[in-house]
Amino acid sequence: MKIAIVHDWLTNMGGAEQVIINFNEIYKDAPIYTTFYNPDNLDEKLKGLDVKTSFLQKKKMVTNHKKYFPLMPLAFENFDLNEYDVVLSSSSSCAKGVITKPGSIHICYCHTPMRYAWEKRDEYITGMGKIKRRLIKLLLHYMRIWDVSSANRVDYFIANSTETKIRIMKHYKRDAVVINPPVRCKLFNISETDGDYYFVVSRLVKYKRFDLAVKACKELGRKLIVIGDGPEKENLEKIANGNNNITFLGRQPDDVVKKYMAECKALLYPGEEDFGIVPVEAQASGRPVIAYGKGGVLDSVINGKTGVFFKEQTVDSLKDAICKFESMKFDKQEIRKNALEFDESVFQQKIKNFINEKYNEKKKLYF
Repeated sequence: MKIAIVHDWLTNMGGAEQVIINFNEIYKDAPIYTTFYNPDNLDEKLKGLDVKTSFLQKKKMVTNHKKYFPLMPLAFENFDLNEYDVVLSSSSSCAKGVITKPGSIHICYCHTPMRYAWEKRDEYITGMGKIKRRLIKLLLHYMRIWDVSSANRVDYFIANSTETKIRIMKHYKRDAVVINPPVRCKLFNISETDGDYYFVVSRLVKYKRFDLAVKACKELGRKLIVIGDGPEKENLEKIANGNNNITFLGRQPDDVVKKYMAECKALLYPGEEDFGIVPVEAQASGRPVIAYGKGGVLDSVINGKTGVFFKEQTVDSLKDAICKFESMKFDKQEIRKNALEFDESVFQQKIKNFINEKYNEKKKLYF
């Protein structure tokens, strides 16, 4: 069984790139096809691999790959994958659009249908000038047509969450099996030290709604530690307005993040994500999650057992959830036990089983 791995781009680290690390660990001899490759910004496990880049790969382009989004469909269609029995694509954009031979199997691990072309379109074009907005709308119109067309090239979809499975059915009218992304649970440990603060860690961007966490803790008089940087940091600091209970630590090394994670009262997670790795990492540390009850957390957090959901994305709803949480008791070992269901080892075994099953079914048709 000869396998190729395809990924949107390898220019920085994120949850999708952790998936590629795991794919590579399962199929060490499989080359990785991608539009752009910048190993300087990647984990050591993604350096020195057999990476085959598209015609778009140039040093000056790697730092701003999204500018070349209109050319990405062509870039993926130009890859010659005829020698492979199985093509395993990892896609939230155009990677699933590769062309494969009739006798091969194309399995797409879908992080989400491209959000900026579908449900996040209006959010994506907010703030653009009138002419640019019209041009982008026209581009996205044709991109949606291509997106649906290219989805028909996929033999089997794997969704990273139940939420993504629903979107795949909505936009592509295709079913998908759910295999949640891999989390390095073994890097996190339970601490016997119980801090007196709530915790937020992430890139600070608007859609993650950390403004709710800052406002809720400010109004309740609760301590909040915020680790991370990003365009929303200045706004969040303005909201805190010098409140002594709210502390911004900026970017921190992994060992510092793990310590704060392991000793917090709970992780606050007010945004909506396709899946969300951080809530699982918090649970791997034995800590509960207070989350907006929508999106990927519905797969990873057990309401009342490993965390608490709030129903509305408002300050009052989050405040109510915090107060409810403080009247409850949680078992650190049970919380970690739930997190281990999402460990890398579990993910890898599920992926191997799925691919072997579909490959063997295909073999029966041809031999």
